[in-house]
Amino acid sequence: MAGLAASFGSGAMTNPVSDISKAEVILIIGSNTTENHPVISHYVKRAVKFNGQKLIVADPRNLTIAQFAEKWIRPTPGTDVAWINGVIHVILKEGLQDQAFIDHRCDNYGALVKSVEPFTPEHVEMLTGIDGDDIVAVARLYAGAENASILYCMGITQHSHGTDNVKALANLAMVTGNLGRAGTGVNPLRGQNNVQGACDMGGLPNVFTGYQPVTDTAIVKRMETAWGVTGMSFQEGLTVTEMVPKAHDGELKCLYVVGENPLVSDPDLSHAEESFKNLEFLVVQDIFLTETAQLADVVFPAKAFAEKNGTFTNTERKVQRVRKAVNGPGNAKADWEIIAGVSTAMGYPMACISAEEIFQEISRVTPSYAGITYAGIDEEGLHWPCPIVGHPGTPVLHTKSFSRGKGLFHEIAFTPPAEGVDDTYPLVLTTGRVLYHYHTGTMTRKSDGLNDRSPECFVEISPEDASRYHLKDQSMADVYSRRGKIRVKVKISQTACEGTIFIPFHFAEAAVNRLTSAALDPVAKIPEYKVCAVAISPG
Repeated sequence: MAGLAASFGSGAMTNPVSDISKAEVILIIGSNTTENHPVISHYVKRAVKFNGQKLIVADPRNLTIAQFAEKWIRPTPGTDVAWINGVIHVILKEGLQDQAFIDHRCDNYGALVKSVEPFTPEHVEMLTGIDGDDIVAVARLYAGAENASILYCMGITQHSHGTDNVKALANLAMVTGNLGRAGTGVNPLRGQNNVQGACDMGGLPNVFTGYQPVTDTAIVKRMETAWGVTGMSFQEGLTVTEMVPKAHDGELKCLYVVGENPLVSDPDLSHAEESFKNLEFLVVQDIFLTETAQLADVVFPAKAFAEKNGTFTNTERKVQRVRKAVNGPGNAKADWEIIAGVSTAMGYPMACISAEEIFQEISRVTPSYAGITYAGIDEEGLHWPCPIVGHPGTPVLHTKSFSRGKGLFHEIAFTPPAEGVDDTYPLVLTTGRVLYHYHTGTMTRKSDGLNDRSPECFVEISPEDASRYHLKDQSMADVYSRRGKIRVKVKISQTACEGTIFIPFHFAEAAVNRLTSAALDPVAKIPEYKVCAVAISPG
């Protein structure tokens, strides 16, 4: 996450996926790894089954990956800071911290010690529902490992305090010295293909490529020189979750959407629809006519990944070549060709010749990519940072120091979710994905085979809750929140835990984001998709 730039660079994986096999203990938190990252889950399952490595899983659902765990803990959704602070509390109380690492490589340790003092196992149990003895067991297991690795995903970040969750995990890794070596690290599993590359290329409103701040005068001047322009803005832009309310209020009048389908994926979807309809001009660039594209004034047909050349940067920061395999349909063009054409039509000519030429410019203006060339990644990719040509790349980050020099411990207070349950909305809804579909289903729901496997939206509910609300398996149910209602099929499952239901977000005809809250993390501006108060009744 960009909000952790001070101590963890871009928030990218600190270690390569192959390092999972070198970790004595693996902690998975906020990740349905077997369904959302099946290849990475294979590494984890092999590590447990064949190497005797220990797995800790923290998740509100009893996921498949939890069946491989030495210890599965089930926090009440939205309480991760509390239990992570509780684990650190036990580590410090029992003297399990890596004091040498703390003394030589970290700042603000005294503040950390003070901040976790209240988080006794008993207090954490009251806040999170996790048995206090399990907090102690997790602390001893993680801190007792020679090398321990943390894997996390959007179950941690998609909260109104998601940045705090990640900072708490960084505290846990630093206090035990589990950074800068093979088999350690804090490793976010990216939710979509080339998300890491998009962030690296400045797909965030506050940075240029390589996480260079747009507010830094020296960096702006260097970019002006590279691009032959003057007068560039030093002002940070808006995140998508900030744009939509401004469209609703009339402040933002035009939107250009590339490869995104916000009218299925945005929270509080009814409000988002009103916001988009209030725009004066909407442009969508995509490979299919998505729900968002159907509202657009102009639609640019884009080529898919196999129809163009370029690079992707994967979840472990490895920059890899992508080569054209087939021709694109009709008049579809590569994304860069469309953008260059629009720019030229607006009076700023972009005479790009090829994806390789664009990548050469990326290397010139991005220090972490400076040593990466097409020839250098012809057969095998390279992990950034790669500062000069001939550099072998950097699979493991922070081997000697952090981006700011010393790692910074953060004082993280526990903040409850933005929305709590009550008598009217007594259940917690959490959202996510299923194995057979991807994001808003733009591609996967056009596959007959995948639709046969997962044809419609459903609500996963525990047997106890199904009985309480008079629901039968495979029957229909209405699910309500303060923002809307959807109708879904009931799936009674032991994966669900009492008090929490799960609905995937792939299905536009029963879009779960009609229910979710638009409450945002104050730093990352990510919505709280993972905690929403709802009611359910037979449909």
